Amino acid sequence: MEREAISQEEYEQALTELNTVNSDIKLVRTQYEKTKIRAPFNGVIGLRNVSQGSYLTPSDPIAFLYNINPAKVDFSIPEKYSQKVQVGDQVRFTTEALDSPRVGNIYAMEPQVDSETRTLRMRATSNNSDRSLLPGQFARVELIFNTLEEALMVPSEALVPELGGHKVFISRNGVATSQNVQVGIRTDREVEVISGIQPQDTIITSGILQIRSGSNVELTLTN
Repeated sequence: MEREAISQEEYEQALTELNTVNSDIKLVRTQYEKTKIRAPFNGVIGLRNVSQGSYLTPSDPIAFLYNINPAKVDFSIPEKYSQKVQVGDQVRFTTEALDSPRVGNIYAMEPQVDSETRTLRMRATSNNSDRSLLPGQFARVELIFNTLEEALMVPSEALVPELGGHKVFISRNGVATSQNVQVGIRTDREVEVISGIQPQDTIITSGILQIRSGSNVELTLTN
C-alpha cells in the first residue's frame, strides 16, 4: 500500500517553519495591541497633544484624562483645630465660578502636621455631576465645627464697636435706643449676640452713624 510520507528531516523543518510563523503572528498581534490606548478609569479627556500619524514614545503625553465626578477638594486647617476634625465631617466651599456654596465630606487626612506651615492637610469630595467644578480651581472652604440651633444673629453692619465692647441701636415705638451687647461667633455677614437683646427686638442696620440714643427713627423692615 502506498503512503504519502516525508522524511523525519522534512517534518522537523516544516514544524520549525510553522512555529516561526506562529511566533510572527503573536508578535504582530502584540504590536497591534500596543497601538490601542486604554485609560485606567472613566473621565473627561482634555486637549490632544499629538497629531494623527505622529510617532510616539512611552514618555510622550497624548492628552490628559480627568475624573471630575466626584470632585476632590484639597485644603488645610491650622493645627490648633486638628482635634476638632475627623473623617466624615461636612465642609462648605465656594469658587469664583459658583453662584451658591457647595457641600462635601472629608474622606482623608494627613497623619501629621506640616512642619513649615503648621497646618493639617485634608481632602473632601463633592458631587459634580453637572461638571461645574473644574480641576485646578481655587476654593474657599468653610469647616463647620458645630451648629447652634438657637443662635441670635444680627447683620454685621448693625454692630457699633466702642471702648470695651459693642453696641447696637434698637427701635422701640419709633425711638432709637442704644444697647450694649456681648458678641460671639462671626460669619461673613452676621455676628452672634450672646446677651443684650431679645429675639423680637427691632435692630437698626442703616444710618447708625447719624443716630443717637433717643432719636426718632422711621423704619423700613427687611428680611
